[in-house]
Amino acid sequence: MNASTRETTASVQDYLAAIYDLAGSGKPVIGARLAKHMAISAPAVTEAIHRMARGGYVKIGRGKQLSLSTKGRQIAEVMARRHRLLERWLTDTLGLNWTDAHEEAHRLEHALSPRVEDRLAELLGMPSTCPHGNPIPGMAKPPRVEPFPLAQAKEGTTVVVERITEEAEADKKLLEHLWKNEVRPGRRLRITEVAPWAGTITASGGDDQTIALGLPAAAKIWVYLPGATG
Repeated sequence: MNASTRETTASVQDYLAAIYDLAGSGKPVIGARLAKHMAISAPAVTEAIHRMARGGYVKIGRGKQLSLSTKGRQIAEVMARRHRLLERWLTDTLGLNWTDAHEEAHRLEHALSPRVEDRLAELLGMPSTCPHGNPIPGMAKPPRVEPFPLAQAKEGTTVVVERITEEAEADKKLLEHLWKNEVRPGRRLRITEVAPWAGTITASGGDDQTIALGLPAAAKIWVYLPGATG
């Protein structure tokens, strides 16, 4: 699974990993989303997309929607696996918070060798997800649920946080806000108010603690109904 990463630059690996991450939200991946997610100019992203398409790493479909080729997906999964394993190690073993772990993992993932990657997985007990709940490629799959974006939760219902998407992880302020308010995988939230006119959703986490989020931010957090596991 690791061999093909030797043939690509760190920049191409970053692009492929970003497309992989954005695809996990269930929404179409287009150049504009990719540029925003990576904080790179639109012209630079467009140039990179066409270069990767010529290299056989990505496919450009109808409406300029991007998808990974088999070769591109293999590399993206390697990078996602390394990144998410490193995040797990940085939080669980070294005690870093989410935000710092995400940034440090991005710095370290390109230097991780297959040997160290495998040893790290063993050391961590072969975890199925990163600290944010995103599945780690190559590991046992987490329990199956029927997740949906928090932004779609109905007022008065109780939901359980499944994962904080990689798209949300790229938003440092949002990640800090979620960490501070303990919005983490497994956390139960009761939806106390949905206010489309204000663009917000408010939830209670118990102990009189409430958290308000904008609907765009809440769309990056996936939840499920208690008992809805497979």
